[in-house]
Amino acid sequence: MSDNKPLMPLATAVWLVDNTALSFSQISQFCQLHELEVQSIADGEDAYKMQGLNPIASGQLTMDEIKRCEQDPAAALQLQNKKSESIQTNIKAKKYLPLSVRQERPKAIAWLIREYGKVLTDTQIAKLTSSTKPTVANIRAGNQSQPITEFRNPMDLGLCSYEDLELLVEKGQRKAEKEKKAKEKAAQLSSTTVS
Repeated sequence: MSDNKPLMPLATAVWLVDNTALSFSQISQFCQLHELEVQSIADGEDAYKMQGLNPIASGQLTMDEIKRCEQDPAAALQLQNKKSESIQTNIKAKKYLPLSVRQERPKAIAWLIREYGKVLTDTQIAKLTSSTKPTVANIRAGNQSQPITEFRNPMDLGLCSYEDLELLVEKGQRKAEKEKKAKEKAAQLSSTTVS
């Protein structure tokens, strides 16, 4: 069952909740999440405020498959594994970056900052895009000679895989949660010492 899981299940669930009429149960089964997690996504809870990942664009689902399951609430979505496997092997094989992709890299960095800037560090973004930390810091601060007006998904450019991004985003979200809890704890401690 686990290898039959969509790439970035949370982000895929966000997209399915926002863009389809599928039931929570169908989405939770497909993304292998608890139904309550899908409910939380639909309720717009903070933990799930992330960019949705279109499973059709990434070759994991077809529109026909979504429509079939929308019409039959008892039907289960079938993962189109063939395509996502070929996406992976293509990305893994590419070590040399063509000039056209290198020129698109700032747009990919800007996309990552816009979508996941709160959870990804400059070092992680640099690693994902085969760039450097100063380059990412400059783009984040808006210090480029020409402003970036177009954003490109780094997975579409072959700069990183969905798995690489998912791992770092999950790591970043866990870290952000820890820091938030630590701040809340510190705030509680200081409020009790004041009173």
